[in-house]
Amino acid sequence: MLLLSGNNVGLPGALKSSKLHQRFLFLREILLSKKRLELKIDAIRAGQGPASSYVAVPDIIATLCSSRTRSAPSSTTPILPRYFSELRSRGEAERASERGREMHWVKAESSDFSGNLPLPRSGHTAVNVGKSKVIFFGGFADRRFLDDISVYDIENKLWFTPDCTGSGSDGQAGPSPRAFHVAVAIDCNMFIFGGRSGSKRLGDFWMLDTDIWQWSELTSYGDLPSPREFAAASAIGNRKIVMHGGWDGKKWLSDVYILDTISLEWMELSVSGSAPPPRCGHSATMVEKRLLIFGGRGGGGPIMGDLWALKGLIEEENETPGWTQLKLPGQAPSPRCGHTVTSGGHYLLLFGGHGTGGWLSRYDIYHNDCIILDRVSVQWKLLTTSNELPPPRAYHSMACIGARYLLFGGFDGKSTFGDLWWLVPEDDSIAKRLLSAPPDILPESKSVTTLSGSPQSLPKESQTEQSPILELQKRLGISISSSKAQVNLVDEMEDKELHELSSRLAGETLPTRDQVACIQALRDHWRKSSERSIQLQELGPLLRDYQRLIIHKHLRIVSDSQFTTSNLPREDYRFFHLKSASQLRMDDIPKLLNEYKQLISN
Repeated sequence: MLLLSGNNVGLPGALKSSKLHQRFLFLREILLSKKRLELKIDAIRAGQGPASSYVAVPDIIATLCSSRTRSAPSSTTPILPRYFSELRSRGEAERASERGREMHWVKAESSDFSGNLPLPRSGHTAVNVGKSKVIFFGGFADRRFLDDISVYDIENKLWFTPDCTGSGSDGQAGPSPRAFHVAVAIDCNMFIFGGRSGSKRLGDFWMLDTDIWQWSELTSYGDLPSPREFAAASAIGNRKIVMHGGWDGKKWLSDVYILDTISLEWMELSVSGSAPPPRCGHSATMVEKRLLIFGGRGGGGPIMGDLWALKGLIEEENETPGWTQLKLPGQAPSPRCGHTVTSGGHYLLLFGGHGTGGWLSRYDIYHNDCIILDRVSVQWKLLTTSNELPPPRAYHSMACIGARYLLFGGFDGKSTFGDLWWLVPEDDSIAKRLLSAPPDILPESKSVTTLSGSPQSLPKESQTEQSPILELQKRLGISISSSKAQVNLVDEMEDKELHELSSRLAGETLPTRDQVACIQALRDHWRKSSERSIQLQELGPLLRDYQRLIIHKHLRIVSDSQFTTSNLPREDYRFFHLKSASQLRMDDIPKLLNEYKQLISN
C-alpha cells in the first residue's frame, strides 16, 4: 500500500532526488493505471458500464506503456469473456500439431465408400454418435418430407440403413417424415425435436437408441416448448440439451429451453438483460460453458450476421443467465441462414448458407465459403483453398470425422444436392488425389426443380471410365491390406465357434487341414436352411460370417482391375452394424438369412 499512497508520504528522503526515486514514480504510475483499469473492467462486468450489449476496452499493454514507449496507434479490441481466454491457452496445444497444414476440398469418389448412399435431400440432420458412426435423418426432396435413416460406419467406410423398431403415441414405429428439425446426440442416443411435415409444425420428441436401433417417443413434462421448425440446439455435456429460437408458423422465437434427458423435464431459461432478436435458421454450438449462436432470419425477414454468447447454462457455475453480443476481429461471415457450424479441434468451421444481395432490389445468394472461428486467436478467418469448391448451398449437413469433414446434401434455390465432399488437411491421403489423374467420381446425385415447378432428374454421368488397381491405390495413398486391417472381425480360419459348429453338423471332429472344406460345407448348409431350421447356437457364427462376406465382397470390388462406379453395390446390409447375435430379433432371422444367401450366391 506504500506504493499507492499519495504524493511521496513515507518515502525516504534519499529517494526523493535520486534516479531510484524516478523509477519509483514510474512503477507507482503503472500500478495506479492497472488498478484504475481493473476497477473499470469490474464495473463493466457488474453492469455499471456502457448500456450496449457489447463493450470495448483499450489495449492493456498500450495503456500501461504509452508514456514510456513508442508504439503504433492501438485499435479498440472487443471485450472477450473469460472463457475465450481459457480457450486460447487450451487451444495452443491442439493447434501446435496442426500449424502449417492447409485444408482442401475433394469430391468423394466411389472408392471412398461402400453400401447404399443416402438420396439427395436438404433440411436433414447429421449427428456423430461417438467416434464410430454418423447418423443422417429426415429432410426434404422432390416435394416430399423424408423419414429414413442412413448411417455411415466410419471405421469400415460403409453406408447402411438399419432396420429400426419402436412405437409412438399414434402406433407408428418412428418419427413421421419431417425436415428442418433439430437433432442432438448424447452417448449412444440421438434425440430429435420438432420440424415440419407438410404445412404442420411439429412438437413431438423422439429418441433413437443406436445400440439396438429402437425409436422411443418420449413423454416429457415441465415447460414444454411450442411446436416449431428451424430451431437450433446443442448438447450440454452428456446429459442436457439446450434449444433456442425457431419459427412456429406465426412468429419468430427467441426463447431458450433446456432439457434434462434423464428426467425428461423441459425448463424455459429466464434470461435477464438484452437478448438476440428472434430468429430461425441459425446455428447453435456449445463452446466450453457458453452457447454461441450465429446468423439466422429474423422478424420481418431480414437475414442476420450477428454472434451471441449465452452464459448460465451450467448449474455448478451459479452464473446468472445472460446474453453477450460478440464482435470479433477478422473477416466475419456475411449475414446468412441455413448454414452449418461444426466444432473441430481448436476452431469452429462455418460453411455455406443462404443470404441476400442487392440494394434497390434484393436477390438470393447461396454461399460456399468456409470461415473459421479460431479459438486460439479469437478471431474470424477465411479458409482459402486453391482447388475446386463445392457448389453453393444451404440447409446441408457437415460432419466432423477425425481430422476430416464430410459435406452432404443441401439446396441452392433450384436444385437439391446429393453429392458428398471431403474437407481434409493437405497431408491426408484423400488430398493427395488432387495431384494424380482425374478420379472416378461418384455420379452426380441431384434433382432439379424447373421454372414450372415440376421436379426432374438430371441425366446420370457416364460410368464407363475404368481405373486399374495400381492407379486406385496411388490415389488413395493406401494399400488394400491396410484397409482390411481396419476391420475388427475374426478371420474365418480363426473362428473357433465356426469350426466347432461345422464339426457338430458333420458328426465328427474335422482336422485342421480340412478347415476350408468344413467352412464351405457350413455355408452350403446355411444356403439350404430355412428360418425355422436355424438353431439358436448358429446365429452367432452366421452373423459373423455374414459380416465377413460383406467385407470380402467390397475389398474384392476395390481390388478389381475393372473397377467402375457402376460396380458400387447398393445393398442395405441391415445387420452389418450389429455387435452380437443377441441384438437380433425373431423377425430378423428370415431377413438375415435371405441377405446371407444373396451374398453366398454372388
